Amino acid sequence: MRIEHHTLISAAVNELAPTQCCVGYLEVQDKRAQWERLSRRARRTMLDQHCFPTVIGPEDRPFILDHHHLALALHELGHKTVQLMVLKRLNWLDPETFWRLMEFHQWAHPFDQRGRRVAFTRIPATVAQLIDDPYRSLAGCARKAGAFAKDITPFSEFLWADFFRSKIAKPTLVKNWDGAVRIAIHLAGQHEASYLPGWVGAF
Repeated sequence: MRIEHHTLISAAVNELAPTQCCVGYLEVQDKRAQWERLSRRARRTMLDQHCFPTVIGPEDRPFILDHHHLALALHELGHKTVQLMVLKRLNWLDPETFWRLMEFHQWAHPFDQRGRRVAFTRIPATVAQLIDDPYRSLAGCARKAGAFAKDITPFSEFLWADFFRSKIAKPTLVKNWDGAVRIAIHLAGQHEASYLPGWVGAF
């Protein structure tokens, strides 16, 4: 059956293909905790409100453009299927052309847990293979604390993660997470961060 643009379909969670390499695993844990607190009815409502925007790519695979943290959380919880909103069908393209077009539209983020660009072939094949980037978790914690605003810019919190990566040594994250969050909140208010999406100034 031909899938038209903006069609709602169901897919198995373990078939979802990511368009980024990493997640902030603390956010995955938060999603899991939120899910486990919900009633069965509330879970259905939550999934209705978190339809995964998707591009159908080579071999008819569904490549999700957002909600990677939720997808990984649902996978870990053993949830089987989710709803996808198909935005575009690019399944006739060869993989190289597909990924170049995805990046052109800012639908892909081929950067690893150290903030280094990688080949498109290094993007995980499934959500289960997504890698933890603790600086992405740090960015998420800082945003939730009000250090910067949520922004529609694609992959905006990865930009913040890279900013914090350049300022806060990784051992600080390991030895003193709360201290690292306080430093990140302070840094987010500096003029040096004003180029980043969602910057709100001094906090």
